[in-house]
Amino acid sequence: MCVVIFLIRSNTNLAATGSWDTFLMLWSLRPQARAFRYVGHKDVITSVQFSPLGNLLASASRDRTIRLWIPDKRGKSSEFKAHTAPVRSVDFSADGQFLASASEDKSIKVWNMYRQRFLYSLYRHTHWVRCAKFSPDGRLIVSCSEDKTIKIWDTTNKQCVNNFSDFVGFANFVAFNPNGTCIASAGSDHTVKIWDIRVNKLLQHYQVHSGGVNCVSFHPSGNYLITASSDGTLKILDLLEGRLIYTLQGHTGPVFTVSFSKGGELFTSGGADAQVLLWRTNFDELNYKDVSKRNLKRLHFDSPPHLLDIYPRTPHPHEGRIDTVEINPKLDVTDLQTSTPPVVDILSFDSTTTTETTVRTLPDKGEEICGYFLNPSLMSSECSPTILKKKTEDISDLPSESQRSIPLAVTDALEHIMEQLNVLTQTVSILEQRLTLTEDKLKDCLENQQKLFNAIQQKI
Repeated sequence: MCVVIFLIRSNTNLAATGSWDTFLMLWSLRPQARAFRYVGHKDVITSVQFSPLGNLLASASRDRTIRLWIPDKRGKSSEFKAHTAPVRSVDFSADGQFLASASEDKSIKVWNMYRQRFLYSLYRHTHWVRCAKFSPDGRLIVSCSEDKTIKIWDTTNKQCVNNFSDFVGFANFVAFNPNGTCIASAGSDHTVKIWDIRVNKLLQHYQVHSGGVNCVSFHPSGNYLITASSDGTLKILDLLEGRLIYTLQGHTGPVFTVSFSKGGELFTSGGADAQVLLWRTNFDELNYKDVSKRNLKRLHFDSPPHLLDIYPRTPHPHEGRIDTVEINPKLDVTDLQTSTPPVVDILSFDSTTTTETTVRTLPDKGEEICGYFLNPSLMSSECSPTILKKKTEDISDLPSESQRSIPLAVTDALEHIMEQLNVLTQTVSILEQRLTLTEDKLKDCLENQQKLFNAIQQKI
């Protein structure tokens, strides 16, 4: 399984992928460029996300942790531990100040990126949470769960403000459109649905796949939506016209993820065939820029509907339609698998904590590296309080005892303390969840008691 997020940063094309092999890969799409393989997670990587500025890279894993990486050859990272089950997704807010994570422990957790600490949890789902995403203005979070609900959360009062239910299947993935007025869901029942969160209605319902839909991605204009499915295809939907316009074939198995680039001129897809495919769109570039400018003026949650926000409100199953275009890149595109770029392993030696950890990589000869850091986005190679100079002949060799900056006995003692803190953190998280459930039950009891009291008063 591949997890793919695409980024254009400083005129450099970068792609990050995570997989069942537990490695995080950073690819440069320039000719003859190196790829970096980051080692740190101990289980399957389930989600990868760049920060808005591209200076940080977050990853989620089935090892119950979240890691925050600096995407360079040093590979420093912080490790976050608070979830008590595998983490399914991570997502940055538009300003990069917060990170939302969704987990199989039925919770969504929000983290502060500047201080790199846990802020609060959101509990209301009764089954595994598959995905959680911020709205473009950061005021809302949308989440989907295997309890067959999609919930909208207010990040200010930390309450669930809306709920969409489905009685057939559950959503594997959810995402806000660029102006934050609608959400799209990728269903396990082979459907794609568009919901208007202002009027709480289902606007569009597409049945274009023959397998479960695993991921969706909005074009920056908001006019197009691309979907990835277990039937091995990608499909592009025109949301303004309400129809399927392209079917893309290229993967030889289920497609798990798809993502537009920041500008919308490219998108990537990844699947069970261990392939990452890069696609170029033919959408009108000027059109999406103009629309994006207009959308920026309408990010307020209570803004009135706009013509470009109102999509057709009738279902569009598209069964048996013949006016779509099918594309198979294997017939026209050269296979680049034979020109695999050289891969540089970024080895890490971390001391794990419940909120963060330092990943040290072996530098080139004579190169200085940073030691412990609080916020990797704010630290430079000169600002570490302790500068360590290390020499190495082979990057794959582990550092010897004489190279350690901390004595082995102290390191073992610290690791034991951190393990105990990890247990305490997980215990607090469980207690927090139980307290939330108890509060909900108490609220229901009080409401029932009030209803009973009112009924008695009416009889009297």
